[in-house]
Amino acid sequence: MNKSRLEAFSDGVIAIIITIMVLELKVPHGATLAALQPLWPVLACYLVSFIYVGIYWNNHHHLSQVVKQVSGAVLWANLHLLFWLSLIPFVTRWVGETGFAQLPVAAYGVVLLFAGVAYTILTRTLLRLHAGDSLLARALGADFKGKVSLVIYVAAIPLAFVSSWLAAALYVAVAIIWLLPDRRIERVVPVTRAS
Repeated sequence: MNKSRLEAFSDGVIAIIITIMVLELKVPHGATLAALQPLWPVLACYLVSFIYVGIYWNNHHHLSQVVKQVSGAVLWANLHLLFWLSLIPFVTRWVGETGFAQLPVAAYGVVLLFAGVAYTILTRTLLRLHAGDSLLARALGADFKGKVSLVIYVAAIPLAFVSSWLAAALYVAVAIIWLLPDRRIERVVPVTRAS
């Protein structure tokens, strides 16, 4: 199967997720900086969530550069990933509006954990479809950052019930890990530059 429909659909869903998140932001009831003060938890959570969705979009885009074909199993694995990403606006608002309460912060971590698991399932499903020496296999390698991220989420979820701020700090740490560009795919795919 051709991968272009998968890419277009995924891009559209991710754009809608970002749109929903921004539409959930409420306008302050005043025209001063002080009016923004009560909104800082919502804005902080929005920023982290926007970065997470951006990281997934970026990695999905890079992944599609080395994917040659998709199958029905890949389509379902991709939908599984999009399902978990689609829950990010919900948990973002819940965390923000409750001022980083324990249960919402733990739920946020559960969504991040399952999005990470879904991305891993997607990459493994794609690897089964491609040869062992394919660009995809060489680009993904051992996926150290992916494995470390899952471990951090698993640690942060129960930690949220002890300290929601420490758990949130771990979620931010994972985002920082992924903000550093992942060059695995760029190492195996030549970058074309405009002249």
